[in-house]
Amino acid sequence: MHTEYGALSYQGKPPASAAWREGFPHGERLFFDFGPFATDSGFTFEQVSVAYQTWGALNEDASNAIYVAHALTGDSHVTGEAGAGHATGGWWNSLVGPGAPIDTDKYFVVCANVLGGCQGTTGPSSTAPDGKAWGSRFPVITIADMVRVEYELMRFLEIESFALMLGPSLGGMRVLEWMVRYPEAVRGGLVLGSTAAVSAEEIGIHATQISAIELDPHFNNGDYYDSAVGPVAGMGLARRIAHLSYRSESELDLRFGRNPQGTAVPSKGGLFAVESYLNHHADKLARRFDANTYIALTRAMTLFDLGEGRGGVVNALNSINAPLTVVGIDSDRLFPLRLQQEIVDSSPGADGLHLLISPFGHDGFLVEEEQVAQFVGHALNRVEESTSTQ
Repeated sequence: MHTEYGALSYQGKPPASAAWREGFPHGERLFFDFGPFATDSGFTFEQVSVAYQTWGALNEDASNAIYVAHALTGDSHVTGEAGAGHATGGWWNSLVGPGAPIDTDKYFVVCANVLGGCQGTTGPSSTAPDGKAWGSRFPVITIADMVRVEYELMRFLEIESFALMLGPSLGGMRVLEWMVRYPEAVRGGLVLGSTAAVSAEEIGIHATQISAIELDPHFNNGDYYDSAVGPVAGMGLARRIAHLSYRSESELDLRFGRNPQGTAVPSKGGLFAVESYLNHHADKLARRFDANTYIALTRAMTLFDLGEGRGGVVNALNSINAPLTVVGIDSDRLFPLRLQQEIVDSSPGADGLHLLISPFGHDGFLVEEEQVAQFVGHALNRVEESTSTQ
């Protein structure tokens, strides 16, 4: 099989890293550079590059901007086709566009690849000042670091506040951090399948995934970018672990049961259908993502505690007065409903826990597009109502 990725082509197996690199086609990305930037861990980048995309037009008073915060393996390509520079099509294609729930005839929509990402924003695969990839030298980053970089982008775009900021999972964490850190910059928020502080079980799931990558013999302490083979197997194992937490037990059992894959005979070494499914998702991720980024962003999620340095989670959430729409997925076992209920219970701006009904677990935010559209409409209505009463 011959596959094109950016400026690379390869036969059969993925490259050492499927990160977007300098010199690859830009696709629909735009870039903003700034610096210096100091991380919470004490490291200073002399310059940070931010890859972002926009849709629609900013109105005269810059009041119609919406920010979409992507999840762990997402990027700035919220909507659009796959092609040169973009390994896959948009991850929320039906949500953003002319006449879509986020109508780009009315709103100016922004999405940026996060700090630590692998699709254009400064991350482990990016070129350091010495001309080599950051690799093992890339520092530990936090959700707050990502948000502070996004804030610099907002200032560059001459936006004073976002009418709505929305995001699932990792994106939802950033929405909460924005609403607490920069309350004047977010007039309304939508958090979908997320949490205000990562739980012990999630820390354990994350740690297991990180170990799977770091134990891959091709990981080389994170310095694999000039190698013919990267930690593809380790990242694939991490993805299998993650994907089991993204889907519900009932959906997997109804979909696959104990069925073999095709004519395979498991008792003779053949695969069960669910094993083949997990293998497919492991291979798919290897062809569009980077192992070091997987570690950096997963570790940032592990560290996330909205209440750290703010007197605890409850105290931090108590400061959110802007309209906040909190959505939980009824079958989500990665971020169960109790975590979204905790956000609702302590946020004055929240109007109760909204339920997304889906058998697909955490991945419901990607699958149940019609329900997500309804929640987006609700969140936008709340912002408009709040604005009209001020």
